[in-house]
Amino acid sequence: MSANLEAKKAQVEEIKDKLSRAKTVVFVDYRGLTVEQDTKMRAEFRKSGSEYKVYKNRLMARALNELGYQDVEKYLEGTNAVAFGYDDEIAPAKIVKNTSSDNCAMVVKFGIYNKQIVDDSVIKKLANIPPRETLLGQLVGLLSSPMRSLAIAIKAIADKQ
Repeated sequence: MSANLEAKKAQVEEIKDKLSRAKTVVFVDYRGLTVEQDTKMRAEFRKSGSEYKVYKNRLMARALNELGYQDVEKYLEGTNAVAFGYDDEIAPAKIVKNTSSDNCAMVVKFGIYNKQIVDDSVIKKLANIPPRETLLGQLVGLLSSPMRSLAIAIKAIADKQ
C-alpha cells in the first residue's frame, strides 16, 4: 500500500479514537474566522480540556460511518472544523457560541451528544446552560429556601409570645 493511503487510514483511526472518547462533538463551518479569533478560540479550548481540529470531510465521514453514524455526508460539505469535548459536555458549545458572537460568520452545523447525532438547535441549547458553579449555587438556594422560611415562621411565633 502507498504511504498516502496508510497516512489516511491512521488519520481515520485518530478521528475514531477522538470521537469515541468525546462526550460532546460540535461541527462548525469556520468561514469568516480571522486568525486572531481562531488563535483565541483554540486557547479557550485547551483551557477547558477540549480540542479543536480541522479534518478532511471525506476522512471525517469515513470515521463517522465506521462508528455507526449514518447520513452525515449531508452535513460535511464546505469548510468544517470539529470541537471535541472530553471533560466538560458543555464547554465546546459555549466556546463556539462565544466565538461566533464576536462578529464572525462561524456557524454550528450539527453535533454529537450522548453518542447521538443532534442538530444545531440542541448544541445552541447546550451553550445556553449556565456554568456549573451557577447551577450549584441555584441548587443550594433551592434547598435552603424552605429551611429559611421555616426559621422565619418559628421566630415570628416566638416574637409574638
